[in-house]
Amino acid sequence: MTHHLPDTKIPAPCIIDAGVIVNKLDMRRLLTDLGRVRYIYLLDGEVHTEGEGDVMEVFANPSRSTLVANQALYLNVCSFDYLELRQTPEKQTHFDLVQEGWRLRIIPLSTPLQERRDRSMNVNTIEAMMEQVLSARWDAEFDDDSSDMF
Repeated sequence: MTHHLPDTKIPAPCIIDAGVIVNKLDMRRLLTDLGRVRYIYLLDGEVHTEGEGDVMEVFANPSRSTLVANQALYLNVCSFDYLELRQTPEKQTHFDLVQEGWRLRIIPLSTPLQERRDRSMNVNTIEAMMEQVLSARWDAEFDDDSSDMF
C-alpha cells in the first residue's frame, strides 16, 4: 500500500531588510551589486581585522577561496554557511557572511543604483573616448592619403 502526500508547494521565502539566506545563488545575487564597502572580520564577536575595499567578484566555487587584500574583495559564497542580512537602527543595511565562529561583515558605502549609474557613466565615457580616438585615426589616415596625392 502506498501513501501519497498532497502536492503542496511551499513558496520561496520573501526576505526584506533582515533575515538569513542559505541559498548560495541568493547570497551571490545580494552581494553582486556591491561596489565600495567597509568590511570587518570578526571571530566570536571580536574584531580580527577591518578596512575598506571594492567588491571585485562574487562567485560560488567550492574549491576557491574568498580573498580580501589590497582593498579588493573576491567573495566566494561557498566559503560561508549562510548570509545574515541586518539593518542598524539608522536603517543602514549590512551583510554578515558566517562560517562557524567567523563573520565577515560587509557594510555597503554606496547603493546598487549609485553603482549602476557609475558603471554606466564609465561605459559612456569610454565609448566617447573610443569615438574620439577612432575619429582622430581616420582623420590622420585621410590626411596621409591626401598628402600622397600631391
